[in-house]
Amino acid sequence: MNADPRIGLTVTHRRYVPYGHAHYGGDLVDGAYVLGLFGDVATEMCIRTDGDEGLLASYEDVQFKAPVRAGDVLEATAVLTAAGRRSRRLEFTARVVCRADPGRGPSAARVLPEPIVAVTATGTVVVPPAAAAAAMS
Repeated sequence: MNADPRIGLTVTHRRYVPYGHAHYGGDLVDGAYVLGLFGDVATEMCIRTDGDEGLLASYEDVQFKAPVRAGDVLEATAVLTAAGRRSRRLEFTARVVCRADPGRGPSAARVLPEPIVAVTATGTVVVPPAAAAAAMS
């Protein structure tokens, strides 16, 4: 049996978190912000695997592991782990790769020596029948 060559495909986006997205003390950003990033990498994944934007149908096991703050640079990654007829299973990870450093100055920031895993999740995307059929041919 041949394994699906799409399995293992990885999509990564990076985004600066603007201060306008801070909702809580300490410039904390709500978890929905990261879930939106996961939706963006899922969309690109579907485009790459099926030539269609697809639809993010569900999240499972969302884990908020570390805070996300305004001034962070986040790296959101999706890895395709399984592919059904129309569904695709994705593993998501959001890492903080840069962080504001206001102790050095109002606009100071630093690259973190090791990224901080902030959020992980598993998700399922679905693609329309025509896109799924095209991807299989």
